[in-house]
Amino acid sequence: MAFCKVVHTPEMKEAAKRNKEVINATYKNLEVSDNLKNLAKTRSYFIRTYGCQANVRDEETMAGILEFAGFKKANKIEDANIIILNTCAVRENAEDKVFGEIGQLKGIKRKGDDRIIAVCGCMIQQTHIVDIIQDKFRHVDLLFGTHNIDNILNLIEEVYEKKVRVIDVESKMGEVIENLPTTRIDPYKAFVNIMYGCDKFCTYCIVPYTRGKERSRKMEDILKECQELVDKGYQEITLLGQNVNAYGKDLQDGSSFALLLESVAKLGIPRLRFTTSHPWDFTDEMIDIIAKYDNIMKSIHLPVQSGNDEILRLMGRRYSSEQYKQLVDKMKAKIPNLVLTTDIIVGFPNETYEQFADTLKMVEYVKYDGAFTFIYSPRVGTPAAKMIDNVTMEEKHKRFDELVKTVEKYAIPKAEAYVGKTLKVLVDGTSKKNKEVLSGYSEENKLVHFKGDASLVGKIVKVKIKESHLYSVIGELVNE
Repeated sequence: MAFCKVVHTPEMKEAAKRNKEVINATYKNLEVSDNLKNLAKTRSYFIRTYGCQANVRDEETMAGILEFAGFKKANKIEDANIIILNTCAVRENAEDKVFGEIGQLKGIKRKGDDRIIAVCGCMIQQTHIVDIIQDKFRHVDLLFGTHNIDNILNLIEEVYEKKVRVIDVESKMGEVIENLPTTRIDPYKAFVNIMYGCDKFCTYCIVPYTRGKERSRKMEDILKECQELVDKGYQEITLLGQNVNAYGKDLQDGSSFALLLESVAKLGIPRLRFTTSHPWDFTDEMIDIIAKYDNIMKSIHLPVQSGNDEILRLMGRRYSSEQYKQLVDKMKAKIPNLVLTTDIIVGFPNETYEQFADTLKMVEYVKYDGAFTFIYSPRVGTPAAKMIDNVTMEEKHKRFDELVKTVEKYAIPKAEAYVGKTLKVLVDGTSKKNKEVLSGYSEENKLVHFKGDASLVGKIVKVKIKESHLYSVIGELVNE
């Protein structure tokens, strides 16, 4: 496929545009041509997803659309006629991993010219990434972005019929598209998008450019989807958004995340979670609702990123260290048995050791149950990537190690405190190494391993904890 048809390519300036207009939902009815239906009868697909839960939800939508057209899911990547890499752009090592995977797929491509190799997701919303793949990985047939998922069938049909490479990556504020079919990956735990995009524009983050404007789904559409999941026997729902607690601000109709959270809790789902929260939008009403309902899990992820006010300002985080502490104090006072985790970036451009030390002080103040810690990774096109950085990589790694030790200083005793307690665990499945060992997550979002029968998968059971590790605990099934 020598010829390359370029429909759209990503543009950072377009991706950064915002307006105050309400983006109304489009209720789409998919149509499949007879030609594509015939092609689909003898073809299968395989999707490999990298990154966050939003990408997982995108995979479920793509799978639903492909199966709606008649394509079957392949169990192994080498058996698929259509191979889709659904990518993440948050960190450089994620991109490096994708490039390695694309290179390996060249060998698979040689075995059958009928195969389509497609790359999509946040990574493809960046101009330089599209240029690299177009020039260096000529066995890739299709590139499409986060705003083009609903058009995937037309793109695949064009590649098949016209024997061309296609690039269709739009940069825009985005839409809200309802009625797309979906194939859930998990039969007991579901992700539900409540909004898309982000308007915060933290200076280090590429997401506002790859995902577009903050745009909320209508509450009635979200509740309809959640009710269907409850009716099907799902045990857990996680409400998704790049910044879930900004939900409803764009609708201008009185909708709020607190109101939505309460409405979903009232549907009777056994477990309700949400991710991810921004401290700027975390309201008192939200805290009260979380505390009020037993089926809203008390495990909350609240990214802090830094404990120093100057670095927070340079990051564009919109809050001070003192405001963050006050929010944490309020949450701890009102929410019983609160489990708090966070994200922290080390080595932001020109961060001094004294500024880094303020982050250590924040960890000591909050005493997190766990933290995702990162060495700053510049993203092309973001304001932070243009900053001159005088902190060596050696120094960044030293600080990273010191941060991890400080986080573990408090996280390890908290993990050990589970020993002797009985936790409620939603069983995910059996261990790959030992079919007699089951694994699942507690209400506190703690990974629990215990011996049990596979018939317990998908059920919530009680497990008494016998042994603790930092990232998981081992227990014994409580027979009732």
